[in-house]
Amino acid sequence: MKKILCSFLWLFLFTMQAFAHDPGLSNVELRMAGGQVIAFLAYARPEIETLVPMDANRDGTVSAEEFEAARPKLEELARQALELKSNGVVLTPMAVKASLGAVNDVEFYVTFLGDVKLPLTARSLLLPKLARGHKQIFSLRDEKGESVNDQMLDEKHDTFDSAANQSANQAGGPQAAPVTSFWEFFKLGVEHIFTGYDHLLFLFALLLVGSTLAEAAKIITSFTVAHSLTLAVATMGWVTLPSTMVEPLIAASILYVGIENLWQKNLRWRWLLTFVFGLIHGFGFASVLRELGVGENGRGVAMPLFSFNLGVESGQLAIAILVLPILWKLHQWPNFKRYAVPVCSVLVALAGLYWLLERTVWN
Repeated sequence: MKKILCSFLWLFLFTMQAFAHDPGLSNVELRMAGGQVIAFLAYARPEIETLVPMDANRDGTVSAEEFEAARPKLEELARQALELKSNGVVLTPMAVKASLGAVNDVEFYVTFLGDVKLPLTARSLLLPKLARGHKQIFSLRDEKGESVNDQMLDEKHDTFDSAANQSANQAGGPQAAPVTSFWEFFKLGVEHIFTGYDHLLFLFALLLVGSTLAEAAKIITSFTVAHSLTLAVATMGWVTLPSTMVEPLIAASILYVGIENLWQKNLRWRWLLTFVFGLIHGFGFASVLRELGVGENGRGVAMPLFSFNLGVESGQLAIAILVLPILWKLHQWPNFKRYAVPVCSVLVALAGLYWLLERTVWN
């Protein structure tokens, strides 16, 4: 039994690095301007650093000097980020500008010259080089800045086609485009909670100790209300925290709950603690929308915020409905609470500790 437990523990720790981060998200906006197309691209800094290292002294931040040193390679990367065609003719990337964004992202402006006319197609050449599961929202705006259409890309669907999108929107009627966007953000929220292993582990640790239905409802509700609040205020730009602070705090919340499961007997007020930690997790959720440019460059906030949060809550509720009956059934086994709960709590705490070190000391 001890050998099996040790083997499981080793495997658990070995696989933590694979689950240390959520799949990435990025934003690309194309704007037609006379005889040129200006492409704005925004990526999370950690993902760009897998391609172009910037943090030379590994202190977790990128100074102006470090960014300037990396600028030539960053601008070369930007030139290779898109293959853009206008009416089937390849456009040439000319002017390129790279900058460090305010929300821990790297932003590129690439100007393409040529005989610019619709239809436009754009193939994302960086998607195969980024983390598996990375998604990218493409949007096209006309010369007046008005949205033409949007599309979600991933590694299997890496090409934006304005003609195909336009046909689909017209076939669906005048309301088709907004509805598609709503469901894209909804699905993004569901996928984010399903692949947000740190958020899922935190929720699992809260429910592991055998909460009653009423206690579980309090915990889930307080977590939902808390992260919905910070998701909203952060997405709107009212309060923002850098990911270098948020991600370690999320890891610390997992570590704490895992340890608390071992020594705390009275968990009647755990929902209050959950509310506090939920505020922190909300900033983590908000980074998804901020990285996609929601609220910036004229993007509306209300629809993406509502549909993304609805997707997160739907995914979270589905997981709770699945997990809670299993946990309640297992708690009927006498040895489950005596042996399995402490072992699982230790594994949760070790995962939290690993992520905390990975996001601070090992960053």
